[in-house]
Amino acid sequence: MRIKIGQGALVLAAVGALVGMPMMSGVALAGNKHVDEAVEHTRGAASHAKEGHADACVQHAEEALKHAQAAGVKNPHLDEGVKHLKEAVSHGKAGHADACKDHADGGAMHLSEVK
Repeated sequence: MRIKIGQGALVLAAVGALVGMPMMSGVALAGNKHVDEAVEHTRGAASHAKEGHADACVQHAEEALKHAQAAGVKNPHLDEGVKHLKEAVSHGKAGHADACKDHADGGAMHLSEVK
């Protein structure tokens, strides 16, 4: 009887592993790579703008905007993040590092909420 219970437990564990592994794979747990990249570049934009570098803020905001638009996700936070990134680019090109930072911060906040 012990052998059957042991084999049953082994079979159950094997089936659980086969069913559970795809759910635990990087595909299931990883977020949208474009959204992740957009968040990182948006944070980079804010960081550069904080130091007064409006031109670097623009570069990161533009890169973040490309990734955000390529994400292919329907989400109101993504839409708001894109709006903030467009504003960050506009203000950064005008040399307004403070406004670029404010919009980059807003964009990062919204993009980080995209699920």
